[in-house]
Amino acid sequence: MTHLLILRFSSMGDVAMMIPSLRCLTKSYPDIKITVVTNGFYKPFFTEFKNIGFFATDFKNSHKGVTGLFKLYKELKNLKPTHIADLHSVIRSHFISFLFKLRFIKIKKIDKLRVDKKRLFRKSNKVLKPLIPTQYRYSEVFCRLGFNIDLTGHEFPLPKIIKDKAQRFLLGLESGKKKIGIAPFASYTGKIYPLDLMQKVVGFLQNEHYVFLFGNGKYETDILKVWTKAYPNVLGCYTLNSLESELEIISNLNVMLSMDSANGHLAANYNVPVISLWGLTHPFAGYAPFLSRPENELTSDREKYPLLPTSAYGNKTPKGYENIMRTIEVNDVILALSLIHI
Repeated sequence: MTHLLILRFSSMGDVAMMIPSLRCLTKSYPDIKITVVTNGFYKPFFTEFKNIGFFATDFKNSHKGVTGLFKLYKELKNLKPTHIADLHSVIRSHFISFLFKLRFIKIKKIDKLRVDKKRLFRKSNKVLKPLIPTQYRYSEVFCRLGFNIDLTGHEFPLPKIIKDKAQRFLLGLESGKKKIGIAPFASYTGKIYPLDLMQKVVGFLQNEHYVFLFGNGKYETDILKVWTKAYPNVLGCYTLNSLESELEIISNLNVMLSMDSANGHLAANYNVPVISLWGLTHPFAGYAPFLSRPENELTSDREKYPLLPTSAYGNKTPKGYENIMRTIEVNDVILALSLIHI
């Protein structure tokens, strides 16, 4: 029996971007066995798939170091895969793939477009052109393995059913008001819209709509708690302490406002319109939400800051570039959201 192992260890956004390809894959090949190998925290992303198995990695403990990678390989070998899709292409996945290659297992890895990205991110003679979106490069890996899929045939599922925990969270809300999700944080400060400006956006939107805030960790939730206390129509989804419950709410939003971060991808996977804000990164790098429209991608001013974009992750901040996202006006953010017909 054909058994496809999919390796994508991190990060959350990159794992979320797998979903459109997996939908097409399972629709076109309903009889193959598929196992996704990734961080156990991301398991709720895959609950919609009845024929996809899940294997949780643990690189902090049992799969740590070279010994741990050997252990991971042995555990995956027991699953008897026939094909491996390396959607990560890092040292860990290369190590696992090499060991499987010795067993003559068919393996293909993602093209990370390193040369093209270098041209996009270099300081001088930038080549500012859009690269192939990550979602399509994932699909290409499956095609090269012999599983021919086409993302143009992708079909969105219905919004998730809101279950008990999320139902209690939403209890008492007026049915006529629109629901706007806002995820104001990202992995690096170079991708975060200034919080004083974002608070203005939150304060304005909550006058007529419900605003759902997404974030995690003490630093983020402490800020979100202030906003939820300050405004009557603002709700903090961090109180759910459940990724599955958050996904239920995200899939039922009218629109999501996100940085270049995972929440934008999660919303886009459920056909929720996403307004994305870009600082040191840029949608041309291929990490925009699925089927994102250019008019919904608000980027920092490149005329004022010509070194943009500086990296794929937003972790390189040239001197004087600390406040680039202030070039994205609050009114422009609100206008972009209003054009979604909220």
